[in-house]
Amino acid sequence: MLRSSLAFVAGAIAALLLSNDPAIRRELGVLAHKPHLSWLGHIGPTELIAVLVLVALAIGFALGRYRSRYQTRAFQNRGEAKLSRALRMQFVAPDYHLLNHVTLRLRQGTTQIDHVFVSRFGIFVIETKDYRGWIFASPGARYWTQVFYRAKFRFQNPIHQNDGHVRAIQELVEFLPADAIRSAVVFTGNAEFKTAIPEGVFTLEGFLAYVERHAAEVMSINRVQFCVGRLETARLSITKTTDVEHVEGLRRRYGNDE
Repeated sequence: MLRSSLAFVAGAIAALLLSNDPAIRRELGVLAHKPHLSWLGHIGPTELIAVLVLVALAIGFALGRYRSRYQTRAFQNRGEAKLSRALRMQFVAPDYHLLNHVTLRLRQGTTQIDHVFVSRFGIFVIETKDYRGWIFASPGARYWTQVFYRAKFRFQNPIHQNDGHVRAIQELVEFLPADAIRSAVVFTGNAEFKTAIPEGVFTLEGFLAYVERHAAEVMSINRVQFCVGRLETARLSITKTTDVEHVEGLRRRYGNDE
């Protein structure tokens, strides 16, 4: 409850700073009708903006830092943690904001996204694979194959897997152009592709270079803050219970994990 309240206020503050946008004005209308925030109506516009900006700075810094650096650590595998560290070291605020282990509720069940990297240059929706051995991949195939020593393992095509994640993010930030939200599958281990590497699939170093190449601004800093607030509001709590319910939901729908 506290997480949702803080995220809502942070998102609404970012919305205030973008109040010329029709989509943002709708968020302000919601804010104005929140009973626990009615005290804001008793101060002047200038003081209101000053208060909200100060609150935004405090909430955004504390919530974002806590989640990205501490709360998600216990829920990340080695590859996810490696990618998180690399992104935080090379791409810094306020132009970039990283959200890890994002679970969103869908019409049927939930979807779980390894990383959502929000920036002035677009939103990168990232599926991380920490694999070794040889990888045989085809963009259109349902499954890919990992060969490790003499053993073979099939795994779901991560491009298809991440397409669902991208659609979930697009629905939450529908005011952005669809091409501002980009899918990326990142292999962080020492796996070697024995087939051509499909488009949208990267090594860790390749992905960092890919992000670096995107230098054309698609949204302002204020809109970045608003997107982060919207995502923080929508995501489920980062707990073992959330993870267990997500996996159980996948098994009921598909008979295996996402």
